[in-house]
Amino acid sequence: MYWTLFMTFLRIGAFTIGGGYAMLPLIQREVVDRGWIAKDEFIDLFAVAQSLPGIFAVNISIFTGYRLKGIPGSIVCALGTILPSFLIILAIALFFTQFQDNPWVQKIFKGLRPAVVALIAVPCITTARSIKLSGKTIIIPIVAALLIWQTIVSPVWVIIVAAAGGLIYGLYLKK
Repeated sequence: MYWTLFMTFLRIGAFTIGGGYAMLPLIQREVVDRGWIAKDEFIDLFAVAQSLPGIFAVNISIFTGYRLKGIPGSIVCALGTILPSFLIILAIALFFTQFQDNPWVQKIFKGLRPAVVALIAVPCITTARSIKLSGKTIIIPIVAALLIWQTIVSPVWVIIVAAAGGLIYGLYLKK
């Protein structure tokens, strides 16, 4: 089982471009579709993993490994997720000066940008559907994103205000 976990997360780490959120559909397909974790549990895992400090994909791989095989499983899954990126960054660092001005490399990176945006958008839409986000509540993440993107409002303040709003709504207004 450890080898299967390692190879699964090695594949996730090696074939996902764009960071943790871009890895989410692949992680979901590999973990939920195999029956290792239920879909509802995966959504909870997603929420906890993004609220913790550190790399999102590593956090989710650690939780998955721990859920399946305890501490050794979490170590195996974390190594599987980290190793491909580490080796790729190491190779880039060794040869970066030779390729940084290459027009083909620049074109490849420009071509990858839209794909990364799509890879990040898909888990957002999937998660919104699975938690049954209504049209009325979709306004909150849109306003938060616009505030962060278009103004100098710190994401920390957006999170604090959203948490306070959620508490007020849950404790007083929802009754």
